[in-house]
Amino acid sequence: MVQPFEEMPGILSVLSGYTGGTTQNPTYEDVLSHQTGHTEAVEIIFDNDVVSYRELVALYWTLTDPTDAFGQFQDRGDNYRPVIFYDNAEQAQVATESKAQLQASGRFDFPIVVAIEPSQTFWPAESYHQGFYKKNPTRYAQSSQMRHDFLAKQWGEK
Repeated sequence: MVQPFEEMPGILSVLSGYTGGTTQNPTYEDVLSHQTGHTEAVEIIFDNDVVSYRELVALYWTLTDPTDAFGQFQDRGDNYRPVIFYDNAEQAQVATESKAQLQASGRFDFPIVVAIEPSQTFWPAESYHQGFYKKNPTRYAQSSQMRHDFLAKQWGEK
């Protein structure tokens, strides 16, 4: 999720982390235990004069399998569930309408299961998780192959 958002004009910051759980300042190991209720997420700070929340949501749809409620590609489990978070009623409406439009498009054979939820406390992930695609380009490319294959099939991208 990080690279495509970081490369978008108007993005000020993309930070990997955890949200929605019960533990204060969780670690990756805490979240991976499936005992904290956290979801792995990215916090995106953006300049609304350059890029809109609507554009961020539109990009999100092209990066994920919105029909898979149990993870994303090789990342499996409740901590990888697909969610779009919002900060206010306008963002909630944008995300909800966008989800409905995608479902109505007929692009997917199964229901769109991405949750739309209010944002909660965001805990930044450990430093080794930040900028993973830059620090580990070979491993990132290998682990992303399933996602790239899916995107090519669904969206006609390479």
